[in-house]
Amino acid sequence: MKKTIHEGQIVDLDARCIFPGIVTVEDGRVSEITRSEAVVEETFLLPGFVDAHVHIESSMLPPAEFGRIVVRHGTVATVSDPHEIANVLGVAGVDFMIESARDSPIKTLFGAPSCVPATAFETAGARLDSDAVAELLERPEIGYLSEVMNYPGVLHGDPEVMRKIASAKAAGKPIDGHAPGLRGSNAKQYAAAGITTDHECFTLVEALDKLEAGMRISIREGSAARNFEALESLLQSHPERCMLCTDDMHPNALVHGHINLLVRRAIAGGADVFDVLRCAATHPVEHYQMNVGLLRVADPADFIRVKDLTDFEVIETWIDGNLVAENGVSLTEFQPGSTPNRFDTHEVTAAEVAIRANGNSVTVRVIEAEDGQLITGASTQELPCDSGYVQSLPVLDILKIAVVNRYYPAPVSVAFIRGFGLTRGAIASSVSHDCHNIVAVGVDDESLAGAINAVIQTRGGVCAWGGAGETALLALEIAGLMSSLDGDTVANRYQEVTTLARNFGSPLRDPFMTLSFMALLVIPDLKLSDRGLFSGSEFAFSSLFV
Repeated sequence: MKKTIHEGQIVDLDARCIFPGIVTVEDGRVSEITRSEAVVEETFLLPGFVDAHVHIESSMLPPAEFGRIVVRHGTVATVSDPHEIANVLGVAGVDFMIESARDSPIKTLFGAPSCVPATAFETAGARLDSDAVAELLERPEIGYLSEVMNYPGVLHGDPEVMRKIASAKAAGKPIDGHAPGLRGSNAKQYAAAGITTDHECFTLVEALDKLEAGMRISIREGSAARNFEALESLLQSHPERCMLCTDDMHPNALVHGHINLLVRRAIAGGADVFDVLRCAATHPVEHYQMNVGLLRVADPADFIRVKDLTDFEVIETWIDGNLVAENGVSLTEFQPGSTPNRFDTHEVTAAEVAIRANGNSVTVRVIEAEDGQLITGASTQELPCDSGYVQSLPVLDILKIAVVNRYYPAPVSVAFIRGFGLTRGAIASSVSHDCHNIVAVGVDDESLAGAINAVIQTRGGVCAWGGAGETALLALEIAGLMSSLDGDTVANRYQEVTTLARNFGSPLRDPFMTLSFMALLVIPDLKLSDRGLFSGSEFAFSSLFV
């Protein structure tokens, strides 16, 4: 029988008190918690953190390596939607994530992806119909129905969408939402269908509408979508209905912190420490019925030791009674795994990204990218034509954006975008939510083709392309989404690519994270799929020319 004794200031989130005491762990579970005035240890023992909604693939690390990184920051579990890899490899991709997670030090609750593909207006590598989703929901490793992005389908009673929801209800598993901007009676109808959470709120009034409809709000702060500031007051007004999540977090950010950073920030902003910690631990564990301990007798021994309750510097992370991280160092060894992939397309030429037009000028629709947001705006711009081809205007930050079908050879889809700020070169990525075709932005056709081809040559990756001697690339050989390298190396290489993109002129905090959402059609407004320009507000294709 393995037995360990832990002394410290115990943070009891149920009783909302802190007391000196001793936690006894036997065979991976908390066997006893006792008060003891003799304890002089001034560090704090508390439940570990839980990310209430994350796509592990966006860290560019497989689950095993993702877990090895986040335990440093006190994360003991995640609620993970594997729909990124499912869009590439289908059920086989979900299987890969589950298998990799078996080698992870943290506990991962996976969902059954509800929208693969996300829409019928783009090309994905797989399709999960209601029968496939129902089969996934029968598995013990699958704990919920992942974000129901097709909220128009819910509102209009689409039979296929409703069958997926019915399967989750029959399995007794919660249903996650994804309905940016949905308010009022529509939000109530969406929630009444059985949707229990939403992580897409980007305004306070929207979040309040969804709370009134009966939903929980996961306050999100990731590498691209940063909604914490807009929703932070909920931690004081509705703390029992909130959770914390990152959704998508890139490796160069992940190595520096995870949910612990949101906890620190919330408490610095004036929120009650017990309210914040319950949002970061208790609420996701209870909502998703996770097998994760909350520092209660008979619970799995999943807890952390921190230096104080302001900075939350993590000293130790314990999972199932095992010490998995200490003083910022993971105690689990790196294990390279398999590299499943699907990539079948040809390299492109500069001529394939050129846009023909008649006359001396044309007026086009322009995607307006926003730093720190998944949503985009839409505008129009008159552009000059030269020798029958529409020209970009880098001086006005009007650049070309291209999406290349990665699953089979097809014509390149091209449009215009503002917000990336490049003054030379191009950037490209095979991380392109949710179908993960190749997406690229560049100042000229040659650079655009160069960046795209660099990604094709490595069968996936992120690239900043400026020609010979000025190109950086991180290969993502696992489904074109994740690297087989260790997390710190991936973080460093990703930072190199990001730095070069900024040297090309981009003012964005994370240019590649923003780029990855420019083909996500379910987030309004104007986006580009491999099949053309798309209006999320009208949920229909839109012509490039006005």
